[in-house]
Formats: sequence, structure tokens, C-alpha cells
Amino acid sequence: MSAIAKAQLGTGGPEVSVQGLGCMGMSFAYGPTDADEARATLDHALDLGVTFYDTADMYGAGENEKFLAPFVQKHRDEIVLATKFGIVLDPDDPSKRGISNDPAYIRQCIEGSLTRLGVESVDLYYMHRRDVNVPIEESVGVMAELVAEGKVKHLGLSEVTADELRAAHAVHPIAAVQSEWSLFSRDIEQHVVPAAADLGVALVPYSPLGRGFLTGSFTNASSDLGSDDFRRTMPRFTGDNAEANAALLAPIRAVAESRDATPAQVALAWVQQRAQVHGLTVVPIPGTRKRTRLDENTAATHLILTDSELELLEPIADQVVGGRYADMSFTSAGRE
Repeated sequence: MSAIAKAQLGTGGPEVSVQGLGCMGMSFAYGPTDADEARATLDHALDLGVTFYDTADMYGAGENEKFLAPFVQKHRDEIVLATKFGIVLDPDDPSKRGISNDPAYIRQCIEGSLTRLGVESVDLYYMHRRDVNVPIEESVGVMAELVAEGKVKHLGLSEVTADELRAAHAVHPIAAVQSEWSLFSRDIEQHVVPAAADLGVALVPYSPLGRGFLTGSFTNASSDLGSDDFRRTMPRFTGDNAEANAALLAPIRAVAESRDATPAQVALAWVQQRAQVHGLTVVPIPGTRKRTRLDENTAATHLILTDSELELLEPIADQVVGGRYADMSFTSAGRE
């Protein structure tokens, strides 16, 4: 298998592998994990040519950054490291979450992330969620100061609207926007993707495998996943919604079988080809904590779907029932 191709995040942004690695699940959200296998997966990813690693300060209340720290420090010059701020956890109730983009809070967050990661700077620093009570120009202004101070190299935004992206980019170049984008979630194509293409900003799709649902790894979160699995709170993966959505996977499986591929590889190939469809850089960050899944995912960077296959997959998103989250106020959907 040939090496994974490279792409540049934004105008003047960092060069990364065209598929990154979402590290959240290695210590957060998806139930018990095997720490040794997760560490081996990090090493294996680098061996395969994956250079883009994604975390956030709220994943496990900082534990995910601490988990990544030894790997990051060992390979600091070989990788592009992304982390995020903006989601505030309640230490007394982990199910409660707030959002803050206050300048003082941003500064507090970067210092915490740098300490936990054990590094002097972060390659890509995202605003994880948008606090509408703080002008985005003010928040990005502080983020730009962090760039000037050498604590951050490039800036990113997550779950923002097209207007918010344009306003932020006018303050300081934005390298990437991270939002959910998959065969099940295509709302950003209406406004955000065209704005990003116009500005030369890359798209970093998170959950490109629909949190594992598109792979067939589970059918109903309520019955198939553990009580501490975050996916049990997501409307599209439970009850009648899950049953209806599972039926939508048939064309994905059909394409996979005809190409001697897996449903995961077809779903990832579809996301990757959005780059050509929309004329911008697209670098999905599927999350995994197993080397076997990593091999499967990275192989998808070499799969090119035909026009007829893409046509077969086109209707899926419009038929999905249930929201991405129980509380969609944490996304850009309600503000677009």
C-alpha cells in the first residue's frame, strides 16, 4: 500500500496526512478502553503515515491530553497536534456542560492544555463550541494573541456558522473548521462548506463514520452499548430512530461488497471525495483505539468511488431520523 497523501490545512496552515486520528475515544465517551492497545494504535498510526492527532481539554476533563502526552513528546516534530477549548464541564455533574469563549478563560485553557500535554505550543487550537454571548471577534482576537506569543501556531473553529467563520477569518486566518460531516450528517454543505471553500479554509470532519453506526458495529445504542457510552444519549441511535436508520445502511453495504471493501471504508471514501465535489481540503479524523480498525480506516484513503456509487449513496442523509445530539444548541445548526 502506498503512503497516505498529504494536504495543507488552510492558506499557510500545517501540512497533514489526508486522514487524521481522533483520539477522544481512547479515554472518554465510548466506554472502557484498553490503554495499552490505544498506545499501540498511536504508534501504528504514525508508522502508517498519519501525522494529524486530535484531542480536546474536555475529553475526560483533561485526561485525554494527559494520555497523549508521552506519545506527543516523543514525536513532537513528526506530528501535527490539535486540541480545543470552549466546553466547560461541571465537576459535580459530568452530564452538565456549558460553553465559554471569554478571553480570560481561553488563556486559562491554553495554559492547562500545554501543561497536560507537556509541550511548549499547540499546532492547531480550536474553539470547540461557540459562546454566542461573547463576540467572536473578541475570542479570536485573544486566540490570535496566543499565536503571537508562540503558544499556538494555527487557529481553528468547531461547529460555527458561515457568518461566524467569515467574521473570525477577518480577525486572523482560520486554518480549519471542524464539524460533523458524514453520509448521515450533511447540513454544513449548505452554508459552511461554501464559505470555507471561498476563504481557503480546510474542513476537518469529525464522526465521519457516524460514531461507528455507519460501520454496522452497533445497531441500537440502548441495547448494544454499555451504560457509560455517550452514544446512548443520541436520538438517532436509539429506539425506533435506530431501527429506521439501520435500514439506510443497505446501499453502503452494497457498494462495499462490490468493491471488496468495508462499509467503514466506503463511508470514509465518500467524505474524502467531498474535497473534489466542493473544491476545498477535507481531512476526516475517524476515531479508533484499535490497530485493526486503523488499518481499515487508512486504507480508505486509496478508495475512489465511482459516479454511480456516489449517486447510490446520495439520498441517505435526507432520510436520517433523529438529531445528532439530544441538545442541538451545542451545535451550529440552530444559528445558521
